[in-house]
Amino acid sequence: QVQLVESGGGLVQAGGSLRLSCASSGIIFSFDAMGWYRQAPGKQRELVAVLGSSGSTNYADSVKGRFTISRDNAKNTVALQMNSLKPDDTGVYYCDGLRYGIHSWGQGTQVTVSS
Repeated sequence: QVQLVESGGGLVQAGGSLRLSCASSGIIFSFDAMGWYRQAPGKQRELVAVLGSSGSTNYADSVKGRFTISRDNAKNTVALQMNSLKPDDTGVYYCDGLRYGIHSWGQGTQVTVSS
C-alpha cells in the first residue's frame, strides 16, 4: 500500500507563504491524479488543488492565483506553494493520491494563518 507523508505546515501571518510537500512511497507518476485537500474545524474536507498525470491542474476558486501545485517525479513528491495566505486558509491539509479509483491519504499537516 502506498504511503503519503505531508510536511511543511505551520503558523504564519496573513499575507505570508508556506510550501507543503507530500512524499510518496510509490512512484507518483503512476497515480491518475494527486491533489491537496483541506479540512477546517467543523467543516467538510474540500479540494484545494489537483494535478493530473498529464500535468493538467485544477484549483478551488478560493485559492486560484495564490496556490500552485507541482510535482517532482525524481523525488516522488508533490508540493503545494501557498502565497498570500488568509485566515480562511486555516485547516489540516491532506495529500491525496488517486489510482484505479482508490484514494490514498496522508495523515495531514496543520496550517494556521493568523490575522
